[in-house]
Amino acid sequence: MTDTKKVVVFDYGFGNVRSAERALVRAGAEVEITRDYDTAMAADGLLVPGVGAFAACVEGLRAARGDWVIGRRLAGGRPVMGICVGMQILFARGVEHGHEAEGLDEWPGTVGPLKAPVVPHMGWNTVQAAAGSRLFAGLPDDARYYFVHSYAVHDWELETANPLLTPPRVSWTTHGEPFVAAVENGPLWATQFHPEKSGDAGAQLLSNWIGTL
Repeated sequence: MTDTKKVVVFDYGFGNVRSAERALVRAGAEVEITRDYDTAMAADGLLVPGVGAFAACVEGLRAARGDWVIGRRLAGGRPVMGICVGMQILFARGVEHGHEAEGLDEWPGTVGPLKAPVVPHMGWNTVQAAAGSRLFAGLPDDARYYFVHSYAVHDWELETANPLLTPPRVSWTTHGEPFVAAVENGPLWATQFHPEKSGDAGAQLLSNWIGTL
């Protein structure tokens, strides 16, 4: 019998933490919603949700010392997963309505407006999973995931020059134009879509993440 993994959903005021909690429990994790530093640091996995504007989410996360928690966990190789705006704020900057805000800069790149006939991108879409993806393992190519957003990362800018390091696995989706749908980069993983709202496919994806903890 394997030990149940403990996941903390970081509660900084931006994100449907109860929905994330239910989905993680369904996927087999023991879950606690908190912003307590020691609890967040001790958990097997840290999940960072996010809804709303990029700048407001970053400000809220920093006010709750979440940026420090994320940085400390990653420095120790401790898994972190971001969802929706919780993924976007991991990039260097976000531009909304002409205003630029600094992100956590875990990855270089800019979150910018989607250029598509219909915005926001709201509803179900497929994902072109990266080769060798562990996040999408066991999921069919035509699996659909739930998106709700008007901004995205259109260019992946991080290059891994060291051949001894596993390069990031970047998965893509198209709505008007291609954009980053998910990233697996060492202990830091993230999705633009909402796995907690993506039915059985989302549950499998979360289970895949929990299985790596």
